[in-house]
Amino acid sequence: MSLRFKCVILDHDDTAVDSTASIHYQAHVEVMRILRPDQEPISLDGWFLKNFDPGIMEYLIDELRFDEAEIEKEYQVWRDFTTSSTPRFFPGFIEALIKYRKRGGIVAVVSHSEKALIERDYLSHNGPESFMPDIIFGWDYDEGKRKPSLYPIHGIMHTYALAAKEMLVVDDLKPGVVMAQSAHIPVAAAGWGHSIPEIQQYMRNNCIAYFDSVEEFESFILT
Repeated sequence: MSLRFKCVILDHDDTAVDSTASIHYQAHVEVMRILRPDQEPISLDGWFLKNFDPGIMEYLIDELRFDEAEIEKEYQVWRDFTTSSTPRFFPGFIEALIKYRKRGGIVAVVSHSEKALIERDYLSHNGPESFMPDIIFGWDYDEGKRKPSLYPIHGIMHTYALAAKEMLVVDDLKPGVVMAQSAHIPVAAAGWGHSIPEIQQYMRNNCIAYFDSVEEFESFILT
């Protein structure tokens, strides 16, 4: 049976793994305790919204006014949290990807997490079958190489000789949508990781499908 899309391009945090609430937001709270002790951190929902728009680096630099040394400290704290805690995959997610690959599908990851940490997460998954994406593009200090830049998309297209219509981006936030639309690639929303009205509305308005559950995602990519 042929697949609707030859390749799915997946986000990682809050699409594949449940990580923002348990790891990334907690790291930010610690950063604020160290660097801005007199300022109350934004809420978890607020943190999701800053990830959504304008983006975390823009928030840190333009709104919190972190200087270069503070950005470096923020990165160190974030690394401490992300390397010491392994997030769990959403139930059924790995199993859906295994089925998709067995049908001939290619699984790519384009994320703001580091490649080594993404690989660690997939290797740590305890299931009857192991799984590792075919290609991963993670966080890069070079803004021109990280989402929503088209650098990862061009890399995937070149590696697997794919046309835009043969790929599907699946993300939970705006940067993935912007990247996909810039490349004229269909994009669908992973809606199982959080339920913030502003984000939901944008994703519903700008994606070809909105998945409330992993089961809906699986059904869509296997069709």
